[in-house]
Amino acid sequence: MNEQRTCSTDRLISELDRVLRTVMGVTRGSRPRPDEAVTGGELGDAEREHAAALMRVNHVGEVCAQALYQGQALTARNPATRESLKQAAGEEEDHLAWCAGRIEELGGRTSLLNPLWYGGALAMGIAAGAMGDRWNLAFLAETEHQVEEHLSTHLQRLAPQDARTRRIVEQMRFEESAHRDTALALGAAELPFPAKLAMRLAAGVMTRVAHYL
Repeated sequence: MNEQRTCSTDRLISELDRVLRTVMGVTRGSRPRPDEAVTGGELGDAEREHAAALMRVNHVGEVCAQALYQGQALTARNPATRESLKQAAGEEEDHLAWCAGRIEELGGRTSLLNPLWYGGALAMGIAAGAMGDRWNLAFLAETEHQVEEHLSTHLQRLAPQDARTRRIVEQMRFEESAHRDTALALGAAELPFPAKLAMRLAAGVMTRVAHYL
């Protein structure tokens, strides 16, 4: 009994540590940044500001991803599903660190509303997980699909000579697609159209606000 209680306490501390590191922006990636060997072209002030704003939006997306995965893993019933969510969350944590590092290099800042974004996404993740693993995975698959589309749009909006930012976004897009494929392989259901539309509308509000705040 004591061993089980200790395990639960350790897990709670670990989860709280993840929350604080994510919200406070002190996350460190476990892998090298994809752009380490890339030499980017010179950027003007307007291009740097624009790239920093886009990466701030991407950083908010990764803050939300951490919260979603945490909430979904807490309520997932199947061990395989839970393990898959944890593995994906680890890669998303790298994305979080990559975005934060690039934002700093560009002279920008992360969103002032990160605690709000995290709290809302965590609640959504818990709710999705409580519906059962098939719907949990369905929510995950659709989220990753929309993020992949969103990153593709950013690649079109970034300056062609901004090779470093583009390389980070490309790697993130590749891994988001892989997360979606994993969710489908694990048996994700198909979300109804109204749910997908609601997710797009919510994401649209988040991206517009995060671009400036």
